[in-house]
Amino acid sequence: MVVTDGGVGPLGGEVGLVTGTGEVLLEVDGGVAIVTLNAPDRRNALTPGMADELIATFDEVDAKPEVGALVIRGVGKSFCAGGDVATLTSAGKDPAAPDAYEGMGKIYDSFYRLGQVRVPTVAAVRGSAVGAGMNMLLAADLRIVSKDVRLLAGFLKRGMHPGGGHFVILSRLIGREAAAAMALFGEEINGDKAVELGLAWESLDDAAVEDRAIELAQRVAADPELARVAVGNFRKEVVNGAIPWDVAMQSERPAQMWSMRRSAG
Repeated sequence: MVVTDGGVGPLGGEVGLVTGTGEVLLEVDGGVAIVTLNAPDRRNALTPGMADELIATFDEVDAKPEVGALVIRGVGKSFCAGGDVATLTSAGKDPAAPDAYEGMGKIYDSFYRLGQVRVPTVAAVRGSAVGAGMNMLLAADLRIVSKDVRLLAGFLKRGMHPGGGHFVILSRLIGREAAAAMALFGEEINGDKAVELGLAWESLDDAAVEDRAIELAQRVAADPELARVAVGNFRKEVVNGAIPWDVAMQSERPAQMWSMRRSAG
């Protein structure tokens, strides 16, 4: 992969811009990879192109044996506002069309790929996370959130069936009742409620979120080889969804495609 010099990041290391539009930034320093969603003009909503950049970035992280942890964060007022509205609207006109199907698949693959990164991952979440943005933070191993964060499934509010295995990855953290409240009945929660439900480890003032996430990442990244082995077994032993995530992604897909076609009608 071609990486261009992007200056100095918060840990003092060089920031590389992944080839493409620059909507994903990567800094590696002290064994920690910091991946930044960098499309604040649309609140970091995911497009197929941005999803491709994320996947390429996660591949790059996996290829660096000196990396022992990853922090994912967002620039601006939102962690991630979900799938880009223009992308969803276009796909809704004919969800089964090859380009639309592939584009939505890339968005799914971006957060699924985060869940497969070979090092422990922390989501530093400020502002809001909606829909696919929720899936992105749910894909991480740990979450640090701001007290005033807004966490909302939001699929049904858009007239869409949830996608990306949302029911599985949400319920495995917070249980059936809370998952029903959020994913079916549209409940929005803040940082303190996220901690209460087990959706986040800590709820902090906005300015402290990223520093705390990096502090935790640096701790486990001190021994990258051990971190990679440990997190692999952690995921095998702890992640206990009723059905595998990849199966859930495919079982939800027909319903989501139906809902998109209906909404576009």
